Amino acid sequence: MNPLQILFSISMAAWFLSEFLYKNILKSNKEDRKDKDKSTLNILWLAIPFSIAAAITISNLSTLPITREKWILYVGEALILIGIIFRFIIIRSLGKYFTVDVTIRQDHKIKKEGFYKYLRHPSYAFSLLTSLGLGLYLNNWLSLLFAFIPPFLAFAYRIKIEEQALVEQFGEEYIEYRKTTKKLIPFIY
Repeated sequence: MNPLQILFSISMAAWFLSEFLYKNILKSNKEDRKDKDKSTLNILWLAIPFSIAAAITISNLSTLPITREKWILYVGEALILIGIIFRFIIIRSLGKYFTVDVTIRQDHKIKKEGFYKYLRHPSYAFSLLTSLGLGLYLNNWLSLLFAFIPPFLAFAYRIKIEEQALVEQFGEEYIEYRKTTKKLIPFIY
């Protein structure tokens, strides 16, 4: 294995381990209103592992390279690492308000600073950046589609459910916040 392959293996293990820990540690409490999730966590836990397994399998079976140049591997690995690291930073910045299931805490507040000044769902954006990085690292058009589209669709559904819960809880305050921010890509979407 060359150093980039080793780094890729380590980053994939870190990605899995971090998400596994988030899922098992950052759950809602008994006091939280957790009737809002509508199985979005389960959908994510089906979509993301499926997309990773499918993307890797396809890259081993199919040769539809995005480019014949090696730089794509480095760009892909960089996006994987950026996604993992910044998702961790964002989750830490939310503190007790971050849960893996769609939940409204008793003293919940809308975070509007840092990444949240530009994006309503930056942790999802960086998770999707990690998926995009995987697809680019595998350097295969089909792998890129399988790495990115299932998680994107799962997050799109979760965003819809989460924003309904936030509008119910915060009303006009959240509606106004939505007018000044984007969902996943600053200034675009």
